Amino acid sequence: MINFLLQPTVIISSFVLLLVIFGYLGVPLWLWSLYLAGILWAVSAPIWGWVLFATVALIFNLPQLRSILITANLVKTIKALKLLPNISDTERAAIEAGTVWLDGEFFSGKPDLDRINREAYPQITPEIQSFLDGPVERVCEMASDWEIYSRHDLPPQVWDYLKQERFFGMMIPKKYGGLGFSNLAYSAVMNKLASRSFTHVATVGVTNSLGPAKLLLNYGTQAQKDYYLPRLAIGEEIPCFALTEPNAGSDAASITANGLVFQGKDGKLYLRLNWKKRYITLGAIATLLGLAFRLRDPENLLGKGEDVGITCALIPTDTLGVTIDRRHDPMGVPFYNSPTVGHDVVVAIEQIIGGVEQAGQGWKMLMQTLASGRGISFPATCAGGAKLVARVTGAYSTVRKQFGLPIGRFEGIEEPLARIGGLTYAMDALRLYTCAAVDRGEKPAVISAIAKLNSTELARKIINDGMDILGGAGICRGPRNLLANIYTSTPISITVEGANILTRTMIVFGQGAIRSHPYIYQEIEALNNSDVAAFDRAFWHHLGWTINNGFRSALLSISRGYLARSPVQGSTAQYYRKLAWASATFAFLADLTLLSFGGSLKRKEKLTGRFADILSWMYIGAATLRRFEAEGRKPEDLPFVDWAMQSAFAEIQQAILGILSNIQIPILGAILQYPLTWWWRLNPIATLPSDQLGSQIARSLQIPGSQRDRLTEGIYIPTNSQEALGRLEEAFLLSFKAEPILKQIKAAIRAGKLPKERPERLVAKALEIGAISLEEANSIRAAELARNDAIQVDSFRFKTDRKPSILSELI
Repeated sequence: MINFLLQPTVIISSFVLLLVIFGYLGVPLWLWSLYLAGILWAVSAPIWGWVLFATVALIFNLPQLRSILITANLVKTIKALKLLPNISDTERAAIEAGTVWLDGEFFSGKPDLDRINREAYPQITPEIQSFLDGPVERVCEMASDWEIYSRHDLPPQVWDYLKQERFFGMMIPKKYGGLGFSNLAYSAVMNKLASRSFTHVATVGVTNSLGPAKLLLNYGTQAQKDYYLPRLAIGEEIPCFALTEPNAGSDAASITANGLVFQGKDGKLYLRLNWKKRYITLGAIATLLGLAFRLRDPENLLGKGEDVGITCALIPTDTLGVTIDRRHDPMGVPFYNSPTVGHDVVVAIEQIIGGVEQAGQGWKMLMQTLASGRGISFPATCAGGAKLVARVTGAYSTVRKQFGLPIGRFEGIEEPLARIGGLTYAMDALRLYTCAAVDRGEKPAVISAIAKLNSTELARKIINDGMDILGGAGICRGPRNLLANIYTSTPISITVEGANILTRTMIVFGQGAIRSHPYIYQEIEALNNSDVAAFDRAFWHHLGWTINNGFRSALLSISRGYLARSPVQGSTAQYYRKLAWASATFAFLADLTLLSFGGSLKRKEKLTGRFADILSWMYIGAATLRRFEAEGRKPEDLPFVDWAMQSAFAEIQQAILGILSNIQIPILGAILQYPLTWWWRLNPIATLPSDQLGSQIARSLQIPGSQRDRLTEGIYIPTNSQEALGRLEEAFLLSFKAEPILKQIKAAIRAGKLPKERPERLVAKALEIGAISLEEANSIRAAELARNDAIQVDSFRFKTDRKPSILSELI
């Protein structure tokens, strides 16, 4: 036995196996040292080899010695080569905003799959459901989207009702007169309002998300809260927040709006403000303007130096020097969005949100508020729109016929229907998963950016598919058209609160790599502070972590994820394992890229964008899996989960190939570009969903019942058949009911009892020969009448002495 163990093949195999096991498990450095000592013993290394090994092992295993002999020189080299990224004060505020949540799991390369699977999943309370079924339903009934567009505003009675029912104070606590809703409750309201009109969500959203109310709740003085919050809750004050300028969008450091501290003749301190802002929602009708500006204090009256920094203040819009008399026209969508100008506007120093103590803290305040806000409003709005598109296209595909068949039977229509259904399921999962985290106290800045970016991008894909399916019925505007206004409003969500291009290429991975990575921010802070000991602790752990993720990525790829443990059994277990595989690969490639490019990585936006895609789809995948588990693993939901997960991993596959094919790293770049690219093409983490799976989803959208209802749960569905959606729903139900009767007529045609003709044209003859009953004949006739009415499009009368107008009299 001893002789066998000493055979060279066995020894080599044993050490290779140990190498793989140690690498995969990520064992500590002292165990690696023992491993290397074993190799030296196995090859009978000479004394000088043992001396050299002992010296190196001693240096690396003793932090104090390693810091002096190696790390100190490494720090000097990094600084000399200027590899350290420059982080401005505004970038630092963004990086430090909020909390690290699941983004930290994915950056680690070892996501806690049990944690992903046990994260809280929210439920609507009876109180909130009552509000949804009552005031929200009522406000949706009060005006159609077409009426709002035709008026270029919400009707006066809608404005009054929104104020009366405290829609503008949903997030304000009850003690201040608000509704005191959770983020989930607010999301549910926005979800339903979005299915009625984008103008509703734009109007209600800004008052409840990033605006004076949220800033006051988080940072205001007690006096400010006591005065303003009750007034905001009932709509006595209409708020807006002015941040964006012509030359300062995402680059807050370029803000030119300025404030000057001065002492009045009465001995009190005041602010003299000047600004020129644009894209301010509700700006033209606001009574209370939240303003972000750069504050200067030449006389140091506040004791904070001359350049105090970005500050937020509340400005009553009736103050002398405030101008709000103009309005933008964003894609023709009739919500108020405006420029605003202030010239020598004077307000008391007490108007700074949070008082003098918060002077100069404005950017931090905004970033902290955005950290959670972006992850709630946008996913809710986009999910509501997606559900409406799913409901409309499923019904329309059944009602609209071509060549004697419902268009939903054609594979060319099934393909976009599958995307609509699968992405809608995933989007709502993302919405609910993020809401639960924020309601639990998380402020996930990176996850919120992911939620905003991807919900708006997926909504764009869904509405494009919906418009393609409706064809001419989608492009002819009027009260019958349910999708055109969603289509025209989609670019607005893409653009606001961090344009998606910038969010993808700079924020999700750029901010995430620093904020969410286990070691990067520690290393940067240590280098900035010239703290060699702190850098030593972070850097060498980071290096070991990278090696560990390299082994994990390789072995998980070879095993196709089966080395990872899934927290569940059954058909979805494979997706949890693939999340572990994707995370290890993402973390390993991210570390290689970060170590190679250092501070210049922020300029490699094509690479950072692809990393952002991987991180985004891992999060969407995690949210989708959690939804499936939380909702009881319903078998009828499994096709939607399969489609969403396979699509998510296919997107990850494409992003990884894009990184491997384009990364430019000396020596390693060639290895990544050729052998690894070849391997990932040969052994992909996933491919796109099959046509058969897509057909299952498309069919689900065209069948009335619980599956379709649950997919589109929470949107406004009018019961009035004179409304566009009510009319389409009625035609859909009647058409579905008539379908088996039409099959009876087709059977009679095949039997030679009826001539070869379209079944709906043979109803009378089928009734004569007894192929169908009178009740069945009436059912087909009712379906045909409803169907024919539902597929009509609007046309308008215009006078010959003026140009046609969509506001002309409706025929």
